[in-house]
Amino acid sequence: MDVGPFPVAGSAGYYAVGRVAYPDQVADALAESLQLDGSGRLLDIGCGPGSLTLLLAPHFGEAIGVDADAEMLVEAARLADQRQVSNVSWRRLRGEDLPADLPQCTVVSFAQSFHWMDRPRVAAAVRGMLTPEGALVHVHAATHEGTDGDVALPCPRPPHGAIRDLVRRYLGPQRRAGQGVLAAGTPGEEDAIYRAAGFELAEQLEVPGWPVDRTAEEVMAAVYSLSGSAPHLFGDRLQSFDAELRQLLNDASPDGRFSEQMRPVGMDIWR
Repeated sequence: MDVGPFPVAGSAGYYAVGRVAYPDQVADALAESLQLDGSGRLLDIGCGPGSLTLLLAPHFGEAIGVDADAEMLVEAARLADQRQVSNVSWRRLRGEDLPADLPQCTVVSFAQSFHWMDRPRVAAAVRGMLTPEGALVHVHAATHEGTDGDVALPCPRPPHGAIRDLVRRYLGPQRRAGQGVLAAGTPGEEDAIYRAAGFELAEQLEVPGWPVDRTAEEVMAAVYSLSGSAPHLFGDRLQSFDAELRQLLNDASPDGRFSEQMRPVGMDIWR
């Protein structure tokens, strides 16, 4: 993917190319556990480009994706149209804006998004938005890169360690989060936050990791899809970084083909 001579505003456009899609087994597992029958309403908070929203939407009568990033919602709407998913709508809202004017929902989901929010405030708001028999689903996943394990794969793994070193050389040692930093890394203690909001853990599901083949362009897009290495962070050094990243990937696999073993996808169901 050629990022061109000028910085790109954000990472939204790189998601569809760079992030590995959730496998269908995620929707199958949730549909069975939650007894989804094509009715009810889904609210996906911090939906990004609709990666989970569009996967789950066919199991509901209506799906709503909310995100603070307008570019993400434009991409989500484009993908919904491309995939002919017609029962989903998109709203530009921060999690902290909830409940706003949204209706009650059967299922509320967070997928790689809850840690960006004022979590106690958002969890409390969500508690009041669920129907009496509703459920909150927290998806644990990493769709930008696979594991470094010893599973035999047909092509070389992407050199993720070297890519991280390259990003640090350009952007510094602290993990970036938009224009700020995550000095302590991604926050945890989610279980305590959900319990404080009145939720109880009802079930935990897991979809095993799976192998995928990726091109160099997809690996590059995955790098740019991350908030900590979005194109605009590199400023006038973007072209230089892009050239070094391309060379790094070419050295690792001259034909531009890579394989990865993705991590399992965990799903916590709270009621």
